[in-house]
Amino acid sequence: MLVATHSDGARHLVSQHDATVENPLGFHRLIGGGVELGETHEQAILREVREELQADVVDLTFLGVVESIFGYDGELGHEIVALYAGRLHPEPALEGGTLTESDGSIVPILWRPFRDDDVSAPLYPSAANGWIRDIAARAATPGA
Repeated sequence: MLVATHSDGARHLVSQHDATVENPLGFHRLIGGGVELGETHEQAILREVREELQADVVDLTFLGVVESIFGYDGELGHEIVALYAGRLHPEPALEGGTLTESDGSIVPILWRPFRDDDVSAPLYPSAANGWIRDIAARAATPGA
């Protein structure tokens, strides 16, 4: 998954999802997808971004791995996520953007502020929040 930072340094791109049993107000998810047979997780994130957003990743940096155990409409889920940071080229518009999933479904995207105390939708995988806060702190520190 990718923490795709906006050029203003104040937000990052997420996909927006409808309500679930666990999240009646919906939720946000980092951009990304699955690794296909024969590719590395780095190759997977570059491919997923190209397929879903028709964009390339600039300044791709590997952050680490997070494990996520979660509920989705009453079903238990489990994922191991290779987490990256980078910027998108071209950068999606501030409003009204979408991505296209591998099954053809269209999902809204939005630029979620790093300072997200006022955002009601939770961000997943939640285990990535520490890295996201670190990226936000570096973006807010001139010369960092």
